[in-house]
Amino acid sequence: MNHFAYRDGELWCEDVPLRAIAVAVGTPVYVYSTATLERHLEVFKAAFAPREVAVAFAVKANGNIAVIATLARRGAGADTVSAGEIKRALAAGVAPSKIVFSGVGKTADELAFALASGVGQINVESAAELYLLEAQAAQLGVKPAVALRVNPAIGAGGHDKITTGGAETKFGVSRAEALSLYAYADASDHLDAIGLAVHIGSQIQDLTPLENAFRTLKSMARDLRAAGHKLTHLDLGGGLGVPYFDQPAPPSPAAYAEMINAMFADFEIALSFEPGRMIAANGGVLIAQVIRMQHRPERDILVLDAAMNDLIRPAMYDAFHDIWPVRESDATRAPMDVVGPVCETADTFARARALAPLAAGDLVAFMSAGAYGATMSSMYNARALAPEVLVRGDRFEIVRRRFAIEDQIALERLPGWINT
Repeated sequence: MNHFAYRDGELWCEDVPLRAIAVAVGTPVYVYSTATLERHLEVFKAAFAPREVAVAFAVKANGNIAVIATLARRGAGADTVSAGEIKRALAAGVAPSKIVFSGVGKTADELAFALASGVGQINVESAAELYLLEAQAAQLGVKPAVALRVNPAIGAGGHDKITTGGAETKFGVSRAEALSLYAYADASDHLDAIGLAVHIGSQIQDLTPLENAFRTLKSMARDLRAAGHKLTHLDLGGGLGVPYFDQPAPPSPAAYAEMINAMFADFEIALSFEPGRMIAANGGVLIAQVIRMQHRPERDILVLDAAMNDLIRPAMYDAFHDIWPVRESDATRAPMDVVGPVCETADTFARARALAPLAAGDLVAFMSAGAYGATMSSMYNARALAPEVLVRGDRFEIVRRRFAIEDQIALERLPGWINT
């Protein structure tokens, strides 16, 4: 469920018409629904009841500090993959103890920052990283909580580029290596080995690969405990799919939780999760304005003021986003290509998409754009970064202003040898 719906022929977000936001802020613009973000988090947590689970929102899905803060107020932590994301989480008010630091390429400086910040858990992805972390922890006189990310050789996801659990991917360590590294970490005076972590992909539509990966972690946990090692946590990551409009409905949070609760009914252990897309995707839209309709013999081309730099998922992942007119129409639909103004053929949102007639100045909304939309945007073609707006009830506020060309140029300078 989300809180975007038509009222009297106009598309609203909660109690605010999207047209009012477009007029006040301009287009393209991202709009997020507080009620949807909060509801998705609560539904996810409630699905596991009576088991209590820890939830750290994956900041890579939506890094706006207002979104992170909205979820933090409802008890969520933050799953981060860079020092920058840790800083975003801290700026949003997330307690350091509720921050998880993941990622395959943590630098020495990033690890030092994470340790100094007191993050609650570091998910280690290689032997080299473990040894570096141990050395830095010894130097700083701290003992960080560590989980080893396991690569279970089980890949899943909505696209090859977001499948992370296969044996050939860069993420995590094998089962055999994880067992030996865990034993090393548990014996270290400078590391607090607490558990294992796994994340096999994103936009997963089938519970079977998730179940198999979690079963692997449970088996490993049993083996480690049997060998006398302390192990109190399993981090089961994220990846559960969301209902994009062109795909079958993914398993519900209730079905996901039922599978996990049944698997761990006979195994006492703390469980944590890092959902991102599931919380944010259907909590946001991208509003764009029609520049013009170009008539072609095969089919018409709808040119928008939003482009691949604003929403790159269709170009990068062949992703589908439903496109709704902001003014509802019951006119006969016709197939058309939907494109942006960037000088790339890849700047195409949809081909032969059946849409009602649209004209210059009309507004459309890309649905399910709250995850991996603004956070993956760029300034390609010297285009402004789209602003972000957060709605709560009948109020809305700009939570990231438009980053215009003047802002971009202000970051640059001419070298002294060029005469101006």
